[in-house]
Amino acid sequence: MNDVVPHTDPARVEANGIELVYDTFGSPQAPPILLIMGLGAQMIDWKDDFCSLLADRRFHVIRFDNRDVGQSTLFEESGHPEITAIVEAMQRGETVDAPYLLSDLAADAVGLLNTLGVEKAHVVGISMGGMIAQLMAAGHPDRVLTLTSIMSTTGEPGLPASSPEAWACLTAPLKTELGPFLEQYISNKRAYAGPKYPIDLDILRDHAPKLFARGIHPAGRDRQLAAILASGSRREALASVTCPTLVIHGDSDCLVPVEGGIATAEAIADAELLIIQGMGHDLAKGLWPQVVEAIARHAGR
Repeated sequence: MNDVVPHTDPARVEANGIELVYDTFGSPQAPPILLIMGLGAQMIDWKDDFCSLLADRRFHVIRFDNRDVGQSTLFEESGHPEITAIVEAMQRGETVDAPYLLSDLAADAVGLLNTLGVEKAHVVGISMGGMIAQLMAAGHPDRVLTLTSIMSTTGEPGLPASSPEAWACLTAPLKTELGPFLEQYISNKRAYAGPKYPIDLDILRDHAPKLFARGIHPAGRDRQLAAILASGSRREALASVTCPTLVIHGDSDCLVPVEGGIATAEAIADAELLIIQGMGHDLAKGLWPQVVEAIARHAGR
C-alpha cells in the first residue's frame, strides 16, 4: 500500500444551520469526492489508508462527521428516542416522528459543499451514508456528479430484514466506558463481517480508542436510527436520479441483506450493480483495492 496521504487538520464549519467537522485528503484542485459514513459512525471510520488510496487516484477526498456523531453538532435537546416503540408503531401502521429525517442529513452534506465552495462532487455513501447520498442525488441533482451507494438499501417495505443477531448489535445500548466499548465494538464488527473478509483484531484495537476519544453519543446514534425508520421508502425518489450510479453490496451482508442493494440498482435507471462475494456489512481492508478501483472507474465515466 502507498504511504498515507497527509490530511488537513479537522475543522469545524457551519453548514445547514449546524456545525460539521471535516477534513480532506489530496489536492484541492482534484475532482472532489464526498464520503458519507453510516449509522453512528464517525468520519475516521473512512480510514486514513482508504482515503489515501482515493487521493492517490487524483481525487480531493472530503470526509465529515454527520450530525449527532463524533464532533459535529449534537441534538441532545431532542432527547433519546425509544427505538423499540418506534418499530412497534411502524408495525401497527402508524406514522412515526423523529427529531429529523434523512433528508435533513442530505441537506447537511449539501451545506458542507456550499461552505467549502464545492459546486459538484462525486458522492460515496456507506449504509446510512448510502441513503443520504441517494437523497442528495435525488433531491440535489445539480450537486452530484456520480453516486456510489455501498451496502445500503431503498428503505421500501418487503425487503429482507436484518438478521436477529445483527439487529441486536445495532440497537444494543452503546457502552460509554473504554473497556466495555472496545469489547462491544469488536463483537459488533465480528457479527457484521463476511466470511471472506474477517475482522483484523489489531486494526480494531488500534481504531476503537480513537473513536472513543472523539466522543461516543448513544442518544445521537438512536436519533440517527429514528431518522432512518421515520424516513420511509426512497424508491420513488430514486426513480428521478439521473447521475451515473454504482451500487456495491456484499452477498453475505447480515445487517442490510443484498436484496437491498439489488433493489437500489433496480430503482435507478442504468445503475451498475457490483455484488462482492463473501463481503459482509463491513468495508474490510481486504476490500479496499477493489472498492477504490470501482469508485475511481465509476467517477471517470
